[in-house]
Amino acid sequence: MDKDALDLEVIHNFLSNESYWSKGISKEDVIKSIRNSAFCFGMYFIDPIDKKRKQIGFARVISDLVTHAYLQDVFILAPYRNKGLGNWLLNTITNYEELKLRRFMLATDDGHSFYSKFGFQPLDNPNFFMQKKGKGAI
Repeated sequence: MDKDALDLEVIHNFLSNESYWSKGISKEDVIKSIRNSAFCFGMYFIDPIDKKRKQIGFARVISDLVTHAYLQDVFILAPYRNKGLGNWLLNTITNYEELKLRRFMLATDDGHSFYSKFGFQPLDNPNFFMQKKGKGAI
């Protein structure tokens, strides 16, 4: 959860080039989004031989830490998927004491079955919510 330990190159490369939700995002915007998020969760592989740490996953949470949180930019790099790491990351985030709030939301195009395992459900009344799309919104 140390923002200073995050590998900004890895995060920016994934979000800008591999994600469907942030294609083309600038490195400056990635840095700003991390700086202004309540929590960032980095996941790392530590080489057993040389002990070097390599970032392999990430998620961030935008929140007022009282009533509402929004989960965003969740990813595990492709070579490390299907090993239970995404489950571990989401368990860590959803069980984090400071995120036991009234509402915890996310938007996903293809992850409904995954996130439902952690208590996320479609909105009870989606007509209750509104949005204003800005530049780069999908």
